[in-house]
Amino acid sequence: MPGQMLARGVSRHLASLGWVTVEELVPARGLRVDVMALGPKGEIWVVECKSSRADFMTDAKWQGYLEWCDRFFWAVDSDFPVDLLPDDSGLIIADAYDAEIIRMGPEHKLAAARRKVMVQKFATHAARRLHSLRDPGAGLAW
Repeated sequence: MPGQMLARGVSRHLASLGWVTVEELVPARGLRVDVMALGPKGEIWVVECKSSRADFMTDAKWQGYLEWCDRFFWAVDSDFPVDLLPDDSGLIIADAYDAEIIRMGPEHKLAAARRKVMVQKFATHAARRLHSLRDPGAGLAW
């Protein structure tokens, strides 16, 4: 639950900047990102929300997310020991209501073919999420 509150704050902040977000998107088998954001110019960011030191220390998959985005960020609350986080990634301080980008992650532009795949996955994920809200009994396969 604390990670979901961070994701909500991150999504609210990015929306205020003109971005759209989805939570818990699967870019590839075995991976599930906390927040994927799509920018006004087609940029793709991944934001991993960490609610505690233990949550961060047990995450062995985060480097697998790097090949699926233009920039990668950690989102943590103001009490998180940020010195644990890699310097070569973005940093967002968040709570359930808003967030602030403290450090931009380095940009590694996706290849056009990979970007197209990710935008399609984003759109499909968002459409299925909306459909399941409108028709919870539809039994859509994720």
